[in-house]
Amino acid sequence: MRVGLGFDVHPFGDDPARTLVLGGVVLAGERPLAGHSDSDVVTHAVCDALLGAAGLGDLGELFPADDDAWAGADSIELLATVVDRVAQAGWSVVNVDCSVVVEAPRLAPVRTAMQERLGATVRAAVTVKPKRAEGLGALGRGEGVAAWAVALVERA
Repeated sequence: MRVGLGFDVHPFGDDPARTLVLGGVVLAGERPLAGHSDSDVVTHAVCDALLGAAGLGDLGELFPADDDAWAGADSIELLATVVDRVAQAGWSVVNVDCSVVVEAPRLAPVRTAMQERLGATVRAAVTVKPKRAEGLGALGRGEGVAAWAVALVERA
């Protein structure tokens, strides 16, 4: 068995053409995150946790931010590619646990949908735990969203 840790953070942006996506779930009407792909910090952290556990590098190596091919990419599709690579390397996902730090919007109403969407893509149990920074630092001031994920894999 192996464990991997993933992290991602993005600031909020002002592009009206973008939507807020977290854990593969669109949060309509909410301020979007800025970034190269869809900026889904939750899914990005899960990707990096899985890649780390399998010893396959990181998300930026597979899908570089300076490559226009990934501009606006759907992070759930990136995660599906990561899961396939993990399997090709001889690993099976046991579970993933993710903490998301965001002041607003509240994630409790979409937590189950996020877990189901991520779990279906990972083909294993995924838990998502929303947290607040309680006013501390950039996250506490509501300047962005950060996520940490831990993944456990075992030899297939």
